[in-house]
This record gives sequence, structure tokens and C-alpha cells, in this order.
Amino acid sequence: MQVSTIMVLDALLQWSTMAVTREHIALTLGRYLDQHPGERPGLAPLAAVLGGSTDLSSRSTLPGHVTCSAAVIDDAGRVLMIRHKILGKWLLPGGHLEVSDSSLLAGALRELEEETGIGWQQAVSPLSTDPGPVDVDLHGIPASPGKDEPAHWHADFRYAFKVESPQIRLQLDEVSDYAWRRPSNLPTPRLVTRLGDGKSDRRAEAERR
Repeated sequence: MQVSTIMVLDALLQWSTMAVTREHIALTLGRYLDQHPGERPGLAPLAAVLGGSTDLSSRSTLPGHVTCSAAVIDDAGRVLMIRHKILGKWLLPGGHLEVSDSSLLAGALRELEEETGIGWQQAVSPLSTDPGPVDVDLHGIPASPGKDEPAHWHADFRYAFKVESPQIRLQLDEVSDYAWRRPSNLPTPRLVTRLGDGKSDRRAEAERR
């Protein structure tokens, strides 16, 4: 089943009207953890700071903040990976939120278009009618003396999208290459499980028990 076009359009049309709020992040995380309660310990650092007043959508917020990514799947079941120039790693398209993003979903779609040239018109979710993330991964980021940034963590909200015959136009100032990879090449085993067979999140979760 696919996320409705109206739902995606709604997220996009609000880009310029409001920023991602702490309440929106908390609601999205809460719904995700209701589906995947076993992940609560790993996401505890994010849950702990959601009760405060810090702006988790800002990259300057420490000890960590929220990012978003897009897991893009083509007709052959392969996932789009990009090579990040600064980190020198193969990653999903994604990055930090901007003040123009009205939702985490909108941020993932914006990052996807900026880094790969794939516009929202080509992207629909293949997994379920739930517009929430397919994965939320909290991981450490090393210090960057050049940017005067200490080590911190990212809580990356990852959304899945299906594309048909996309034309890739890389953002060459940040991305050096791209490749279509099998799901087994994805950043975390959990994401491999959820995207590898095309099943819904809940069905995949039940099969692992």
C-alpha cells in the first residue's frame, strides 16, 4: 500500500509555514515506539531531552539533535546510497533539518531532492499507509575541529520511498557519487530487515519474535 499523494502534498505545501517542533518530534517518536517498544533503550537519550526546552531541530543543539533521511527503493528492490564527501562514507540521502521544514517527512523529501535531484513527485512510500518513519537510529558523530563541533549524537528519522526510473543529479559540493545497492548494504541490520522484503513494519516486527 502507498502513502496517499494528498498526505505527501500536505507535508510539502507547509514547508514555508512552520518549523519542526519538539512536540512533532515527540509525537512521531511516540508512535514509532508504540510499534517497536523494544527500541526504547536505544532511543532513551532522545526521549530524555524531549521533555526539556531545547530546539532539537537545530544542528547546534548538544549533546545531540534530530536529522532525517530517505531510503529510496527502485523497481528492482535496490536502495539508493550516496557517498558523503566530508564523512567519506556511503549513506542514505539525508541531513539536518531546516527552518523551512514543517515536518520530519518534509525534511526527508527536501534532503532527497537537494542531494539527488529526485523530487517529491517521484516519491511515494511502499510500506504502509502510516506516514511515520520506517526506522529511527541514534548514533554517534565524531568531533569536527574544523567546524568547531564536539562529538555528539544524531537521532535520524528514516523514511522509505518508492521511485520509478529516477534521474539522479547529485549535489556535488557534498556528495561525490551514488550507487543502487541491495538492502543488505544498508547502515543498520534493523533497516535491512524492514526494507529487504517489502513487508510492513508491523509484520516484519512480528516475524522477528
